[in-house]
Amino acid sequence: MDNKKVYIETYGCQMNVVDSERIVTTLKSSGYEMTDESSQAEIVLLNTCSVRERAEQKVFNRLGELRHDKPQIFGVMGCVAQLEKEKLFRRAPFLNLVVGTHAIDRLPSLIDLAVEGRQKLLDVNDEDEGGSLDVAERARSSRWTAFVPIIEGCNKFCTYCIVPYSRGREKSRSAATIIKEIDDLRQNGYQEVQLIGQNVNSYRPKTETGLERFSGDTPFSRLLRAVAATKIPRVKFTTSFPRDFHPDIVAALDENNNLCNWIHLPVQSGSDKILKAMRRGYSVSDYLSRIEAISRAKRQYALTTDIIIGFPGESQRDFEDTMRLVRECRFHSIYIFKYSMRPNTPAAKLYDDVSKSEKTARFNLLEDVQREIQNQIFSEYIGRDVSVLVEGFSARSERDLTGHTTCNKVVNFPGDASLLGKTMSVTVTSAKSHSLYGQLS
Repeated sequence: MDNKKVYIETYGCQMNVVDSERIVTTLKSSGYEMTDESSQAEIVLLNTCSVRERAEQKVFNRLGELRHDKPQIFGVMGCVAQLEKEKLFRRAPFLNLVVGTHAIDRLPSLIDLAVEGRQKLLDVNDEDEGGSLDVAERARSSRWTAFVPIIEGCNKFCTYCIVPYSRGREKSRSAATIIKEIDDLRQNGYQEVQLIGQNVNSYRPKTETGLERFSGDTPFSRLLRAVAATKIPRVKFTTSFPRDFHPDIVAALDENNNLCNWIHLPVQSGSDKILKAMRRGYSVSDYLSRIEAISRAKRQYALTTDIIIGFPGESQRDFEDTMRLVRECRFHSIYIFKYSMRPNTPAAKLYDDVSKSEKTARFNLLEDVQREIQNQIFSEYIGRDVSVLVEGFSARSERDLTGHTTCNKVVNFPGDASLLGKTMSVTVTSAKSHSLYGQLS
């Protein structure tokens, strides 16, 4: 194989995006060439997600489609690989590689073995640390915004969630490494970083090196202050876990304007009974106390959340409690998911007593309530000037640019390529369901 062209598709969360950037970094340093066309690749890799059943099934459907391109090497990576292991070979016999979440740095040698004729190579070593989390600038998916992992894995073991099994226990990067990476990004012209992890506010590095001169009750709040001190224009973070979201985080946000005014705080349910069954470790009143602390802050924050509909045992009353919480919190947006059983999780042993039709009905009802709230919130932006980091052209119109505000709203407006990567003031002229439209101020 002369050119060794590699095609990668990525599914799932921001951590998977970073993993793909790490894969590109690793493969390019080993002499491989990336291509955006699967038909031009000798090696096809799918970096997968297993959080929901539908996402997992999509991978198998896509594998069937890509077979028609007849690459020489086929590989599945990521969470599905970590969990399914050798089962993938039985389900897709044409696979050459199954590579887990901890084996990215070993990928070049695994591909070399496959090229030499070794078949059905499996690497899902749970004990390996996964190597470096560094990403080369040329491998990043954006020229102006960057995901920066600060913690990987999860110790929470919510009953429905597969992440602790696919990603392992929490491992925090050193603060000094994170700060250096962000300072390098700033010097190379990046305008925004997003600190990412399954639970960012569970951040607990092995040493305090890099955080010594910053105040705060928790390492995460001190890290936020340290990152703000790099003077990178924008800092966002996701995802937060409500139990670990402490007041000093809000204080750090209030003190630093480059820490953006957006907080994603997944509640999952508005019912104490369901929260207990999910093993979330907080009550509705605990969650609302966090919302109250955010509402009392000096700055205004856009609040978003995740909600699971139809968890086993969710009664009509439990669902109505969730609707009540949504009305009270007035989220700027919600990611709504229908519960789907994930194998080997504690919830898999529960009787899934909410029918598919009832899940759909509840999903639609909650979506209607949120749409009304969201339309009201978005309409309040009409006539206001917002700061937009221009990230690219709109998918719907070549005449429009698109970008995000500091509160993570999508804004589209007329403009040309000279504005890409710049932060522009845009006057909002109209509001849609999930985005704003405007004109340069």
